[in-house]
Amino acid sequence: MAIVLPAEWIKNWEKGGRNEFLQLCRALSEDKSHDSLTFRDIQQALYELSSHVVRGNLKHEQASGVLADIIEFREDMPSILADAFCILDIETSCLEEKTKRDCFTQLVLSCLYLVSDTVLKERLDPETLESLGLIKQSQQFNQKSVKIKTKLFYKQQKFNLLREENEGYAKLIAELGQDLSGNITSDLILENIKSLIGCFNLDPNRVLDIILEVYECRPEYDDFFVPLIESYMYMCEPQTLCHILGFKFKFYQDPSGETPSSLYRVAAVLLQHNLIDLEDLYVHLLPGDNAIIEEHKREIVEAKQIVRKLTMVVLSSEKTEEKEKEKEKEEEKTEKPPDNQKLGLLEALLKIGDWQHAQSIMDQMPPFYATSHKPIAIALCQLVHVTIEPLYRRVGVPKGAKGSPISPLPNKRAPKQADSFEDLRKEVFNMLCYLGPHLSHDPILFAKVVRLGKAFMKEFQSDGSKQEDKEKMEVLFSCVLSITDQVLLPSLSLMDCNACMSEELWGMFKTFPYQYRYRLYGQWKNETYNSHPLLVKVKAQTIDRAKYIMKRLTKENVKPSGRQIGKLSHANPTILFDYILSQIQKYDNLITPVVDSLKYLTSLNYDVLAYCIIEALANPEKERMKHDDTTISSWLQSLASFCGAVFRKYPIELAGLLQYVANQLKAGKSFDLLILKEVVQKMAGIEITEEMTMEQLEAMTGGEQLKAEGGYFGQIRNTKKSSQRLKDALLDHDLALPLCLLMAQQRNGVIFQEGGEKHLKLVGKLYDQCHDTLVQFGGFLASNLSTEDYIKRVPSIDVLCNEFHTPHDAAFFLSRPMYAHQISSKYDELKKAEKGNKQQHKVHKYITACELVMAPVHEAVISLHPPKVWDDISPQFYATFWSLTMYDLAVPHSSYDREVNKLKVQMKAIDDNQEMPPNKKKKEKERCTALQDKLLEEEKKQLEHVQRVLQRLKLEKDNWLLAKSTKNETITKFLQLCIFPRCIFSAIDAVYCAHFVELVHQQKTPNFSTLLCYDRVFSDIIYTVASCTENEASRYGRFLCCMLETVTRWHSDRVIYEKECGNYPGFLTILRATGFDGGNKADQLDYENFRHVVHKWHYKLTKASVHCLETGEYTHIRNILIVLTKILPWYPKVLNLGQALERRVHKICQEEKEKRPDLYALAMGYSGQLKSRKPFMIPENEFHHKDPPARNAVAATVQNGPGGAGMPTSLTINTAKLEESAAEETDKLKEKSQGTVKVINKTVNATPKVTTSNGNSASNSKIIKEKDDKEKSGKEKDKEKKEKIPATTPEAKALGKDGKEKPKEERANKDEKPREIKEKTPKSDKEKEKAKKEEKASKEEKSKTIVTTIESKSVTEKEREKEPSREKDVAKDMKSKENTKGGEKIPVAGSLKSPVPRSETSECEREQKRRKVDIHSSPSHSSTVKDNLNELKDSSTKHYINHTTPTLSKSKEREVDKKDLDKSRERSREREKKEEKDRKDRKRDHSNSDREVPQDSTKRRKEENGTTGSSKHSKSESPSDSPRSNEKEREKSKSKSSGKEKGDSIKAEKMEKSSSGSKKESRHDKEKEKKEKRDSTGGKEEKKHHKSSDKHR
Repeated sequence: MAIVLPAEWIKNWEKGGRNEFLQLCRALSEDKSHDSLTFRDIQQALYELSSHVVRGNLKHEQASGVLADIIEFREDMPSILADAFCILDIETSCLEEKTKRDCFTQLVLSCLYLVSDTVLKERLDPETLESLGLIKQSQQFNQKSVKIKTKLFYKQQKFNLLREENEGYAKLIAELGQDLSGNITSDLILENIKSLIGCFNLDPNRVLDIILEVYECRPEYDDFFVPLIESYMYMCEPQTLCHILGFKFKFYQDPSGETPSSLYRVAAVLLQHNLIDLEDLYVHLLPGDNAIIEEHKREIVEAKQIVRKLTMVVLSSEKTEEKEKEKEKEEEKTEKPPDNQKLGLLEALLKIGDWQHAQSIMDQMPPFYATSHKPIAIALCQLVHVTIEPLYRRVGVPKGAKGSPISPLPNKRAPKQADSFEDLRKEVFNMLCYLGPHLSHDPILFAKVVRLGKAFMKEFQSDGSKQEDKEKMEVLFSCVLSITDQVLLPSLSLMDCNACMSEELWGMFKTFPYQYRYRLYGQWKNETYNSHPLLVKVKAQTIDRAKYIMKRLTKENVKPSGRQIGKLSHANPTILFDYILSQIQKYDNLITPVVDSLKYLTSLNYDVLAYCIIEALANPEKERMKHDDTTISSWLQSLASFCGAVFRKYPIELAGLLQYVANQLKAGKSFDLLILKEVVQKMAGIEITEEMTMEQLEAMTGGEQLKAEGGYFGQIRNTKKSSQRLKDALLDHDLALPLCLLMAQQRNGVIFQEGGEKHLKLVGKLYDQCHDTLVQFGGFLASNLSTEDYIKRVPSIDVLCNEFHTPHDAAFFLSRPMYAHQISSKYDELKKAEKGNKQQHKVHKYITACELVMAPVHEAVISLHPPKVWDDISPQFYATFWSLTMYDLAVPHSSYDREVNKLKVQMKAIDDNQEMPPNKKKKEKERCTALQDKLLEEEKKQLEHVQRVLQRLKLEKDNWLLAKSTKNETITKFLQLCIFPRCIFSAIDAVYCAHFVELVHQQKTPNFSTLLCYDRVFSDIIYTVASCTENEASRYGRFLCCMLETVTRWHSDRVIYEKECGNYPGFLTILRATGFDGGNKADQLDYENFRHVVHKWHYKLTKASVHCLETGEYTHIRNILIVLTKILPWYPKVLNLGQALERRVHKICQEEKEKRPDLYALAMGYSGQLKSRKPFMIPENEFHHKDPPARNAVAATVQNGPGGAGMPTSLTINTAKLEESAAEETDKLKEKSQGTVKVINKTVNATPKVTTSNGNSASNSKIIKEKDDKEKSGKEKDKEKKEKIPATTPEAKALGKDGKEKPKEERANKDEKPREIKEKTPKSDKEKEKAKKEEKASKEEKSKTIVTTIESKSVTEKEREKEPSREKDVAKDMKSKENTKGGEKIPVAGSLKSPVPRSETSECEREQKRRKVDIHSSPSHSSTVKDNLNELKDSSTKHYINHTTPTLSKSKEREVDKKDLDKSRERSREREKKEEKDRKDRKRDHSNSDREVPQDSTKRRKEENGTTGSSKHSKSESPSDSPRSNEKEREKSKSKSSGKEKGDSIKAEKMEKSSSGSKKESRHDKEKEKKEKRDSTGGKEEKKHHKSSDKHR
């Protein structure tokens, strides 16, 4: 190509070259001839110009200037220029010289305004464009251009869009949209469609799309469209249909789009007919599975946050509240998320009944996520409705209900409808499980399912099916339980307080055993609420609401609060009750309002409440003891009393609770017996309390009506229904006997297994609780079970004890009602058989009935004890004792009268009440009259019964006590096997035991020594008291109280004593060989001696009480205080004993105030009551004859006691002496030996005989000497004891609580005094003569007495030799004392000095011993009492001296000659004078003795074996002194007897004493003074005397 631009032009550019170039360009552009050539020339010209610039021949400014001129010549000039630049761009980019490239870019830059960017971008290289700054990055530009090119050149457009004809589509739509009701088939239409596609060149995919669109609009023609699509699909690829549907769903996936339901339905139908696969379609649907899981998690978190908000206590300010409200509003505004297409499809599937596909969609989502959307839940419910329809119509519709039938789905592929329960397993249970808590959306379906469950349970529980069917039914039953757990209960929680549903559900639940029900409630309460966000929220809201209600609940607003509680409980009872119970455990004052407010609950809720209570009780995290470990926790006590109240008031099933208690007992835990106790108390109205008054106790010994009216604290009415419910629960679940046996066994378990680590106080409490509950429960069974039920359940006594290892007391307690039932029914049978109506016939029949019923029992009891036992008591006696009750022994007439009078007063009040409407008046009066008649009838019936029982006992009594060993052994067995176990069993049993002892005495039972029995009971109560629990101590106290009452009655009046004890074998003091039947009056214990004995018992009680109080042991102190409180009416009666007690108790009050407040409270209570009894206490000399100033004076004092007719004091004195010396030692002996029994028996036998016989016996005197020796040691002890125990007698109360008997005593005393004074002189003379007679008598008696042994003689002889000198001293002492008091015959307290130096304290002790012995005296007369023996010795000697002048009974006086009387009178006068002198001496003695007492007190303690009293108080109190005087007198008597003749009997000695009286007394005074000096040595010698007395023993 020729160069257009010559070089000269360039060189001379400014001069002419520029113009030349301009002309050339203008010429070229104007030339129109050769287009292409011209164009090329212009291109060439422009190229050359530019290249000159690149080479540097021309400046770019010059070039750009010229180009600007040229550019206007042609329109396409910029494009041409751009081409030139393009070529240069390629060239320069290849060159290595940078300068040329730079020139090029400068040129292009200067020409930018000439050529547009877009043109340049088309023509130039991207790098150049980047350097020119036309584009930012060349790389991106490249990519973009590639994309654009691809789009433009490589994307293929629809092939026949340009060829299709619209008319084809119009025809297609007309075909599909025509009326299809005729005989048009899908095949026909399909042929037409094919023709249309061919004719109009239609796109087959597009045709399919239109078919689907039309199907969407005509959903009713499934039968047409489905086969059409199915056959059409043969022409397409299998995936095509799925893709087209996918595109349709995609179209609606915009945030604003909403997928139409018709599309879902079409997809569902195609899925159901398997025209597409779910997996293929599922991927096209939004949202993704991950998003769904995230959403589910978020919901759970939100639910928990709501819970946290509700449970947190926020002290909110107004600002924060406002902010929160704003936030909530914002949240509401936020756009709702786009459609969940998966759920839409699921709903459509459910609606058409395609369960398989629906299930697989739900499986890919979190549990219950799908059904938490209401439409889906409702669709699924509807499907279930349809499926269960036929079965429900057959078995579920309640009688009388019409119901609205549901038509089945038209779809043949829908699940098969259920016709039997077996069919439910296939689909329905599964559907329900997917529904879960969301069944709540359809209460009607809920009710249907429950009714089906009910019908199934009915069929399940009927027994007619075969083994295979049974197995199927078992499987179905477990399915029903699962459905209940996973569906019904959670759904109930989400229903809004629907009480009907709750009741409906209970209809099914009540057919389940309680174990299953409780399991379900447990799951519901502890698991279900955490499984779903909705339930989490509901739980929190329920608790919140419960708190709100409970805060406002009071007694006043029970009704409105109750309604709110009711509403809340219908849906969420477990949560609500859990909260309520937690509140009750904290605040027990809520119990009453809560119980009252629960009246609006449904039956299901009551059952849930029972479960919640048990769960709360079994809570392992709660401690059942308070922190001090001595008391049961208050939460447990609150729950127990709530249990009792709630179970009584509402019809709640008890089986679970009772079984829980039984299980706890099996596990060896007895805490929960508290619940059983409360439930029985509230439901059956049977109370067990130790606080019963005597009136209540008395009422409890009557019939059922009297018990109900007068026996309980609260008048518990209307317990008929509740006790029936309790009874049914026990019988239906066979819990009656197991609970009894478990409780009986657990009593010991409490101590030996459960109580290991626990505080003694708590162990006692648990033992009491266990025992009380057993008694209460046994009482309930006895009064509520029918005879047959009872007999059927309680095995025979030997089985109970030997196989079930039931303790004997409990076994008899359980069997007793059975014997009573059996006897009464046998008796009725016999009465019917013969119509004889005579009383005797009736009694005879009754006895026959008893024999028939009790004979097997007599056989059975033999196995309960070793054969040796039956040597002493017969099985018949044992069985009789254990099988009778207070009801059989006595009629509480006063109780019946009291209740009848109350009713009369009530009736009068009703008459006087003006306000009461007349019809109500009439009703009330009728009620009272009916009650009154019932009571009177009951009293009459009981009276007849008691008479029959007494007749029976009269006949039996001769075979009762066999006494093959000894009477003492018999009494031991009786107390050990009968009295002690039973008297602490219950309060009524305590009263029964005391009555029974008295009854055995009144029946004149052979071989039963009443004296021995009472003596053993009162002798040493320390061990029995110390081993009792709190309640047992209370019952033991009642027993002692009743025993003391009897003794006090006899003690109070000679007439009563003579009448009730005079000729009774129980008061024989000489126990002869069995062949001898001497009912000699002489062998009976006379009245005066009996009073000494009673005094001894009182003293013994005091000693034991003081010992217990001073041990410092919690149980000893608590128990003795309880016992003392119970026996207050009859003890203490004697002033000094009372004072001793008072001081001890006062000390306890001071010591325990800070340490043990419960002991302090007990002690304070007792102390106050004791003070109030003080005015009724009497001095010792009024309680029994004590101080013998002269022979005669003594007689007077002896009679001072409440009894006043004189009896031979000699007797009294002897027995008393015997008892006294024995008193101390008995305690020791008791513990030491059974072995010594025989020896003792012998000596004792000898002594009492002698004593009681009128004649004197040598052995007697020997014994007295023995005693004297012992006395030396004994006296010292005595003194100490006395000083420690200023005693009080129970006499005061004994004489009648109201003091009624006091006047009698006083009268007696007044009468006696004058009589005694008269008798004084005669007696002394008489006595001399008597002494001689008695000597003879004693010799005779020796021969009679089989038991007087050589041993006793030898001992006594030795002592006799030692004695004479001592006796003289004693005699002197006595005189001095008598003188001091002068003419008054009042017991004098002086310090005795024995000839051997001995501290006065010792005498004091002896006196106390004597008192104790008095307490024991009865046994002292019986052969077997070891202890008593010693006591006898002691007491008799002491008393002997004490009362030197025995008051002689009138019969004796007659025997005495008148001469003797005269002599004695003279003597007595002399004596009186001397007494006045002596009085002065005695004052001196007093002061000395006071000084000397303290020295001995320390030694005393050691000697007393723990029965110490505080020596501080001992100083000078009459009690401490009186013994001394007694002892002196005793010694006197001894000295006299030894002086005269060793073989003389005691009585002889006494008489001599009285006759020689006055002379000796002066001697006595001197010796007394000597003795006082000696006394200062005191303590050392005491010990010596101990030793000597032991030897003699």
